[in-house]
Amino acid sequence: MKRQKRDRLERAHAQGFKAGLAGRSKELCPYQQVEHRSEWLGGWREAIDNRNMYKT
Repeated sequence: MKRQKRDRLERAHAQGFKAGLAGRSKELCPYQQVEHRSEWLGGWREAIDNRNMYKT
């Protein structure tokens, strides 16, 4: 995979993670392309899981 493409996917993941930590809805994903949307949602899910884990 090209470095430039990987960087874009990493950025999408990071933005999704930040959105999840902030409690934003997954419906607010700004990406339309399947690869980027998938990465964003993966980051969002990871953040939601982390938030729920530490919510004790």
